[in-house]
Amino acid sequence: MKPLLSFLTLILATGMVQGQGTRSDYVRSANYGKRHTGLLVRNRITPNWFGTSGDRFWYQVSTGKNSHEFILVDASSGTRQLAFDHEGVAKQLTELTGAPVRGDALKLNALRFSDDASTCQFQFKGKAYQLELSSGHVKTGSSQIANVETEGLTPQMRVVRSRQNGPPTQINFTNRLDESLTIFWVKSDGGLQGYGKVAGGSEEQLSTYAGHAWLLKNKGGDLVAAFVASPNRNNAIINEDTPPPKQTQIRQRPSNDRQSPDGRWQVALDEHNVTLIDRESKQPKTLTEDGSEDSSFGGRVWWAADSSAFVVMRTQRATTRQISIVKSSPSDSVHPQVLTLSYAKPGDELNQSRPVLFSAQQDWQPRMIDNALFPNPFALNNLKWHENSRSFSFLYNQRGHEVLRLIQVDATSAKARIAIDEPSDTFICYSQKSYLRRIDQRDEAVWMSERSGWNHLYLIDTNTGEVKNAITSGNWVVRGVERIDLEKRQIWLSVSGIDDGQDPYYLHLIRVNLDGTDLVRLTAGDGTHRWEDSPNGVYLIDTFSRVDLPPVCVLRSARTGELICELERADMKELLESGWQPPERFVAKGRDGVTDIYGIIVRPTNFDPDQEYPVLEAIYAGPHSAFVPKNFGLHPRLYEMAELGFIIVKMDGMGTSHRSKSFHDVCWKNLGDSGFPDRIAWIKAAAKTRPEMDLDRIGIWGGSAGGQSAMRALIAHGDFYHAAVADCGCHDNRVDKIWWNEQWMGWPIGPHYGEQSNVTQAHRLRGDLMLIWGELDRNVDPASTMQVIDALVKANKDFEQLIVPGHGHGAAGHPYAKRRQADFFVRKLWNREPRSE
Repeated sequence: MKPLLSFLTLILATGMVQGQGTRSDYVRSANYGKRHTGLLVRNRITPNWFGTSGDRFWYQVSTGKNSHEFILVDASSGTRQLAFDHEGVAKQLTELTGAPVRGDALKLNALRFSDDASTCQFQFKGKAYQLELSSGHVKTGSSQIANVETEGLTPQMRVVRSRQNGPPTQINFTNRLDESLTIFWVKSDGGLQGYGKVAGGSEEQLSTYAGHAWLLKNKGGDLVAAFVASPNRNNAIINEDTPPPKQTQIRQRPSNDRQSPDGRWQVALDEHNVTLIDRESKQPKTLTEDGSEDSSFGGRVWWAADSSAFVVMRTQRATTRQISIVKSSPSDSVHPQVLTLSYAKPGDELNQSRPVLFSAQQDWQPRMIDNALFPNPFALNNLKWHENSRSFSFLYNQRGHEVLRLIQVDATSAKARIAIDEPSDTFICYSQKSYLRRIDQRDEAVWMSERSGWNHLYLIDTNTGEVKNAITSGNWVVRGVERIDLEKRQIWLSVSGIDDGQDPYYLHLIRVNLDGTDLVRLTAGDGTHRWEDSPNGVYLIDTFSRVDLPPVCVLRSARTGELICELERADMKELLESGWQPPERFVAKGRDGVTDIYGIIVRPTNFDPDQEYPVLEAIYAGPHSAFVPKNFGLHPRLYEMAELGFIIVKMDGMGTSHRSKSFHDVCWKNLGDSGFPDRIAWIKAAAKTRPEMDLDRIGIWGGSAGGQSAMRALIAHGDFYHAAVADCGCHDNRVDKIWWNEQWMGWPIGPHYGEQSNVTQAHRLRGDLMLIWGELDRNVDPASTMQVIDALVKANKDFEQLIVPGHGHGAAGHPYAKRRQADFFVRKLWNREPRSE
């Protein structure tokens, strides 16, 4: 009997009594989104502000899968109520139209309230109606009411960023001015993207999304109007009464106009040389003659405000590396196509640029700026003239990213000096943690730095380079600058880690004076926040959530952060009734036994607490950010894998961003680490009190840098991880793109590059590996995976491979590749054929 008992014990230990990865599990995984979408209600609002003071707004909010209601808010009094009697309006519309109308599903178009909120007008089934709110009486509207939507969107008092992707809608720019206006979409990072022009006296309609911000400028670059798209109103009317927005909340991109500000001069860049044209006499003056293809003058032209001088870059050209990828199955031919791309890799020679100054005082003769203070640039950028035209400055990012400097050049002497010097013993995260705002009137700059060990802002005296004061400080980090008001000397920041006891990745909004005083918390609540200002800047709509807390939306004072009223608290009752459970948040100590590591645990919707499940880690350890979800959502990629019979875990180990500088520095010349000592400690800690987690069956998957890490798990930690899927991995950092890899691995190329390569370490592989890659990957050179395959073959290692023809980076997202990845884990961790009953 003992052999039989041993066999049964083995079956029970591996959870094979019920089994997973069946056909029904695959169906449940494929239908995950359909089964759970729309079950969360009261989770999103789009405010429609109105009133003479802009103190009122209304919104539509879902109350069920096919139901909603309209809410009216008076922000000045802090009152929130149903906008009207929904059943009463439905009854009257039923009588007026002769067709049944549901009060909980009123489809009202072009809804608009009078400024005093005594009446509202709307369209229903193509006809116009007016509702008197005090009596609840609905009457048929006039043709004037039918065109109520032409009254349009409320102009914003400040330029704001696009904050959310609401439902698709249209925005119709009606320009009642005599001049043509340029239309810009304001992206979420504050950048502007041009969308053409709307001529004076004409209209231009664009497709957009509710919540997207738009800006209009005149020919001189002045801000004329700003709007935020709405699902219910479409017209953005610009006339003489439209208030121009303040530009305190948006970064302005410098002009690339080759014409001088006074209109006198025009710079021409032809045949790699510089010519100056007198626009009055039309006479050209040749300023340079030694430019060539290898050493050219070109690109942007920066004019001083008084037209007395300009700057052009001279660039020594390097030979750019070319790589080839093969399109094996083009749609128009039976023959493959070879595509060639410019693709610089770590260690490659780079173009070297230096600013050249041309000034009227020197008869426009070129003066190359001595580069002793910026001898080895990875990049020179953010060049800007001082408002007084006496100097200009630019950022010098030294190759290797251990020095970042603001270099200032005197326009008279052409001599350079260091205005701000930022050295680092490891790396400067220039791509994600840099901010510079010059304040010319005071010879100051707002500067971002991790010099204290945490990412903060400093006010710098640009004459001396000394810190006048820290604007922010403490064991928390600045995540971004929202806006700055130079008149009030105040700055608004998104920050995280500011609350003890909260997840340090949760975003909050603060305001602080530039002298570092009077820090005001503008959001509150245990969760990660997103926010939106009212058009008049007086109020703030603050929405926060966690992975286990559906969104809570409140109205606050934009000045003090004081709570005015709660607007909505999302209801997930139906979602829970469907069998769905939110991710579990879990915190454990990392490799040092001191540092908290934050992550989540996702279980299948048919989870059985008495059964053991294999554990799958979804990994992405790129140092440029952190990747564990913090806001509430369905998180389909994680749950779809869980539905096949896995417990999914995801955590941010050391080496990722948004914590202390020392936490981040773990990645320095050490990408192969991928935070694995922290990840393994976290998983083991979770399993101690969760017997459903079977640590004898652990898999891991990831793409791009996550693909590199997934394979690395089997190389460096094959005693813990048993199966891995690596999608489009950058398996050798010498073979991947230059900017991403040199930022973390440094320059020049040292032996640490080879030591952490999956190619050179392939012989150490233990466990089951599947490689997925797209033949047309333009992000990570496909040769990266092929070189791994070559090393695995030479080491006589077994593995699986899937090449996805016609697809590029992230090939594992292809439906066929997703299924193959799922099959792989079912076979390797459940030891059964997938989709069998």
